Amino acid sequence: MGILDMIRGQLIDVIEWTDSSANTMVYKYDNRGKEIMMGAQLTVRESQVAIFVNEGKLADVFQPGRYELSTQNMPIMTALKSWKYGFNSPFKADVYFINTKQFLDLKWGTSNPVMMRDQDFGMIRLRAFGIYTFRVSDPVAFLKEVFGTSELFTVEGVEGQIKRTIISSLSDALAQSKIPALDLAANYEELSQYVLNMVAPKIAPLGLKLESFVIENISLPQEVEQAMDKRTSMGVLGDMNRYTQMQAADAMRDAANNPSGGAGMASGIGAGMAMGQMMQNAMQGAQQPQQQAQATVPCVNCTQPIPQGAKFCPECGAQQAQSVACKHCAKPIPQDAKFCPECGQAQ
Repeated sequence: MGILDMIRGQLIDVIEWTDSSANTMVYKYDNRGKEIMMGAQLTVRESQVAIFVNEGKLADVFQPGRYELSTQNMPIMTALKSWKYGFNSPFKADVYFINTKQFLDLKWGTSNPVMMRDQDFGMIRLRAFGIYTFRVSDPVAFLKEVFGTSELFTVEGVEGQIKRTIISSLSDALAQSKIPALDLAANYEELSQYVLNMVAPKIAPLGLKLESFVIENISLPQEVEQAMDKRTSMGVLGDMNRYTQMQAADAMRDAANNPSGGAGMASGIGAGMAMGQMMQNAMQGAQQPQQQAQATVPCVNCTQPIPQGAKFCPECGAQQAQSVACKHCAKPIPQDAKFCPECGQAQ
């Protein structure tokens, strides 16, 4: 190997990064102690941004494309180096590739229940989960505020911060929306958009942008769901008397089929007695409307209501006027009436 080959071996002429992972946000180019030569080729692929840092100071930023490094393409680096005769010598710099693609299908969920005051159930606790996506929108701000000088930075580094911001915003959204718990499922899309608008400005100073936010489910506490199921069952059953009778009949049938000796017999007797009591109550309930429908007339003396056709008042004992049937229309008329008040015929 000649001396020229050895010198060339200490220079970098191609700078690029191909990402084979799904969650790498920042990759520091490994120059292995080598210096970047004048005219080196820099390739920045779509969904990438390359940033050059010289002695801790941010220098030039390159968007997707292919560049030949020169004083024209690196004005800030040239000014920092203060070359008198232009960019004509190798230089050392840290090169960071920022991944600007969308990071998809990231899951969020409430580790602790969210408290909410509901108009139907009062104070309740809600749990929720879903997915979100985000990207790096400002690579320079992201470098300064988040990853600093890390050689490798992944989604896990900012995932916790974004999740906590989402949960806080979701709590505010549920409180401010005042949507009843029974109607939350019909408003997932509106709530998702509301939370998205709340979270976006909070993470923007970090150089991040929340692209989408989806609420998959908001669940009520188990005891509240059980109460809702009972309420729904009552609405479906409708006539509770018939339902109770059916339950008693089923219990009596199961008791009769139970071969457990005395216990089964006692259960059958108890169920039979309960069934008989319910049937008696049902018959009494059916007779009451008939009794209430019996016609009454006022007493001719004390005007108290008495059964129609009674000869004496049960209150004052006064004799009541007797009626006879009309000879022509058969309508009831007073006994001493000369003409029928219904048809007008003489009696």
